[in-house]
Amino acid sequence: MKILKYIPAQLVFFLILGIVLGYYLELTLKSVSILLIISLLLLSTFYFVSRKKGTQSYYFTIATYAVFMLIGIASITFKNPQFKENNYSNFFTENVNETTLVIDDILKDNNYYNNYIATVISTNGNQSQGKIKLNIQKDSTKNILSIDDKIIVFDDFEEIDNPKNPYQFNYKNYLAKQQVQHQMTIYDENFLRLKNEKTSLKGLAHSFRKKINLALEEHGFKGDELAIINALLLGQRQEISKEIIENYQNAGAIHILAVSGLHVGIILLLLNFLFKPLERLKNGKVIKLVIVVFSLWTFAFLAGLSASVIRAVTMFTAVAVALATKKEVSTYKTLLISIFFLLLFNPFYLFEVGFQLSYLAVFFIVWVQPQLYNLWQPNYKVIDYPWQLFTVSVAAQLGVLPLSLYYFHQFPGLFFVANLLIIPFLGLILGLGILVIILSLMDILPNFIASLYEQVIFLLNSTVGWIGKQESFLFQNISFTIISTIISYLIIITFFKWFETKNRSLIKYVLIVVILFQSNLIFEKYQTNTSSEFVIFNKSRYSMLVKKDGNKASIQHNLDSITNNTIINDFLIGTNSYIKSAENKIENMYQLESEKLIVIDSFGIYKNLNFKPEIIWLINSPNINLQRLINEIEPKKIIADASNYKSHVLLWQKTSKNNNIPFHYTVKDGAFIKKL
Repeated sequence: MKILKYIPAQLVFFLILGIVLGYYLELTLKSVSILLIISLLLLSTFYFVSRKKGTQSYYFTIATYAVFMLIGIASITFKNPQFKENNYSNFFTENVNETTLVIDDILKDNNYYNNYIATVISTNGNQSQGKIKLNIQKDSTKNILSIDDKIIVFDDFEEIDNPKNPYQFNYKNYLAKQQVQHQMTIYDENFLRLKNEKTSLKGLAHSFRKKINLALEEHGFKGDELAIINALLLGQRQEISKEIIENYQNAGAIHILAVSGLHVGIILLLLNFLFKPLERLKNGKVIKLVIVVFSLWTFAFLAGLSASVIRAVTMFTAVAVALATKKEVSTYKTLLISIFFLLLFNPFYLFEVGFQLSYLAVFFIVWVQPQLYNLWQPNYKVIDYPWQLFTVSVAAQLGVLPLSLYYFHQFPGLFFVANLLIIPFLGLILGLGILVIILSLMDILPNFIASLYEQVIFLLNSTVGWIGKQESFLFQNISFTIISTIISYLIIITFFKWFETKNRSLIKYVLIVVILFQSNLIFEKYQTNTSSEFVIFNKSRYSMLVKKDGNKASIQHNLDSITNNTIINDFLIGTNSYIKSAENKIENMYQLESEKLIVIDSFGIYKNLNFKPEIIWLINSPNINLQRLINEIEPKKIIADASNYKSHVLLWQKTSKNNNIPFHYTVKDGAFIKKL
């Protein structure tokens, strides 16, 4: 771990710290600029003082760290679209807006909409900038949009909804980290296409990928096989079916479908082997390096210049240069170089899950894998190669395990089997795939090669599907907090630091963090067991509630089934609880400590009560006179869930407002949560 004493590593650390502080503090452009100028002046002053004295001052070191931290704060502040004067949000109105958009990216569609990320060009006649999510209602008779298509829309900007139920994935926060703050939803293709004379690199890549796909389709590729080729070689996963995605996730092989360092590293090895004869020429090494680097960035271009591809190609460009100059390849330094320049280019990369997981995986492979491999060094290559692959898989999995548990709440027990069966052949799959694409574009692809590659992809999917369906080895719904994640990394790092150095004094630190982890688990369990709550969920067209007492959850609903219900699963994982009972019914009355809640359904029955409930819950659009009900019962709060007609809810909201009674509508306000 000498890398921690490496000055660029320390500077990258403070750059990252600055990015995090800048994201959460949200300082103004003016204040950040002033602080950065002051820190640079102080740094210059301390530099000249240190130079004059001939010794380095601690003040100079502190000032350097401060400058890099402020560079991090400045990079994300200047990149934040909300702080830019010509951001579209400064020009739109609450009514219909005239907005010119250019399609920047194509997202995976759903049952109702084709989804895009679009760049705003002008808003109500004002030149502007920024990105929005664009949802266009599906119409099988109309052509979908492509990257660089320019359109004019007459519609209003919509806020992206916060999650409506507890512990749900926060899509609004996810898009905000992509610098997307609003969305537009367009029905009946209510927009005008304009001629766009500008073509971006993304647009060129998209057009070329379309050409590749047409060529592959003409040679018989379709369905899942074509979708896998797009994912493996072109970086596009939009067309992969949900079932295949789940199979790869459950098998611990989802990284195979995301173009990353693994793919780019294999391609670099293939390119080095392919162009090695060039080294015999005069200046052949330079020519080879130029061709290899150009080929890597051409691949990045074809793969859509996504964040994962850019970081992988950036890192392996540095590796290619080091290999060509015969310098010792320091993976640590290569990682630092790529991290530094990528975060300067786009500091929001730091918050992407793929960015975090990929760098952690590479770091642990470089650091931990040699230690695992040295536990046993087989004498025979037929055993040595699988052993190397196994140790690489274990090291990578250790590196991403805590973060994977935090984000995805599952652990694929057969991840090493998937990697042992797939990775040895991934080079062949990628190499053959590139050959298939080239030959298909030239329209000289032999049928036997096309059939062979189609069978290879089918075999890949079948193997992963079989591994993914071994449910007894898949551990799901694991509750893991951010505190547990941090302490887990402390355990792994201190253990392998002790294992590496054999320094006995480090054992006490290992034991301390283990005790800390156990103490945190006990505390989290105590919190779970001593908390109770009553939750009415937001579920379109249905009613659903949970009464949680400690870690036991009792569910009542009027759904057909709650099997694999994501709303319930998210709640159980987030609260570290389990289902004690599940009933297909909604009761008429609930006792919430000192308050009573009455349920009024489509029958609208509430008269002749022998008590006065403090809370009213309206479900299934009861035809009632709410004013009369309020006069008779005098409730303190009224709740309407997503099972009611919107027209009814609007009338109820107005009546409640006139009577100064709080009205909670789950579609707008999210789930109703009452701590008990």
